[in-house]
Amino acid sequence: MKEVILSADGDSVVYLVPDAVAKDLRKYCITFCDKWMKTSPHGKKFKIGGGYCYNEADFIAYLNEFVFPEELSVLVKNLGWTDLGRNLPPEYQNHPYFNF
Repeated sequence: MKEVILSADGDSVVYLVPDAVAKDLRKYCITFCDKWMKTSPHGKKFKIGGGYCYNEADFIAYLNEFVFPEELSVLVKNLGWTDLGRNLPPEYQNHPYFNF
């Protein structure tokens, strides 16, 4: 398990996720919001009007329920507003980061 930082145009939040997710964070995030969200019947609850509404916690729930139920991802720390990752504390600057 490794730490990553996720946000949805708000606070940057550190999560502990399976190694595979940390290694290829962008791929997993894009799969969630561009493929799973639009093709899975479970993604329908996120559809609002002509678009979708979700955040980083929804991505973590997706990982835990559908992708890695044996390796649960957990919230570690909310870093607050970091200007979409531009102003991360020094100890987090090399963490994988994704903004939804």
